[in-house]
Amino acid sequence: MCRHIAYLGPDLALGWVLVDPPHALFRQSWAPRRQRYGTVNADGFGVGWYAEGDPVPGRYRRAGPIWGDQSFADLARVVRTGALLAAVRDATVAGADDEAAAAPFAAGVWLFSHNGAVAGWPRSLAHLADGLPAVELLSMEARNDSALVWALVLNRLRAGDEEGQALADTVLEVARAAPGSRLNLLLTNGDTIAATAWGDTLWYLAAPGRSTVVASEPYDDDPHWVEVPDRTLLAASRTDVLLTPLKEPEDPVRPGSDPGHDDSSLVPPVSLVSPVLPKEPPA
Repeated sequence: MCRHIAYLGPDLALGWVLVDPPHALFRQSWAPRRQRYGTVNADGFGVGWYAEGDPVPGRYRRAGPIWGDQSFADLARVVRTGALLAAVRDATVAGADDEAAAAPFAAGVWLFSHNGAVAGWPRSLAHLADGLPAVELLSMEARNDSALVWALVLNRLRAGDEEGQALADTVLEVARAAPGSRLNLLLTNGDTIAATAWGDTLWYLAAPGRSTVVASEPYDDDPHWVEVPDRTLLAASRTDVLLTPLKEPEDPVRPGSDPGHDDSSLVPPVSLVSPVLPKEPPA
């Protein structure tokens, strides 16, 4: 239910990542090759990117399919960045939030996307919403499952949690509340990428010290793409990629435990992945 991608590396035009490759996100909107659920991602799209000297990203989002937006074609051709996160959307349920429901969601330096669906939405997460500060609920950009998952992640980030831990703990909490959910989450702050593989595909392509791409599926047939195992947390920068297995949630929650800050979702030790050199983007 969606395809997404994040890039860190040398400045390049948005289109070099999102449009030009033979199986880029643009094409994945109507012809994904590895999408397990749904076939067409035409319920909106968005891209967020970082400009040099400004830690707060800009965004461009629309409610319609990416292939029908001529303004995006111009944007992708001329806007250059060294960090981006983009997504095309296949809505879990129809709604009236228009482009507000399209990823990436944003707050401060962060961009976020959710590929998947929460089982039993919205009833299954009602008690988790009750645990959020009122201002967080009132600030939600949309009324869909992805927006609430983002609110849960953001609440942890604002409490001081590291990005990867915030994703891992949120996945554990939501999976416990709504078994069978698909929770591939993607987060960047412009310098690092954190992601989870939980129910759908996730891949990465890394050139150590130069660039890293993390995506729902490869945008070309470069043999250096690496598939991330299911139930895994990925943490990446421009220099390395780390993979950590995620534990299935325990049910019921142990008495006296705090599922909002339970690091048992991570299985030590963190496994270091040695990236290999792919084709490099143009300078």
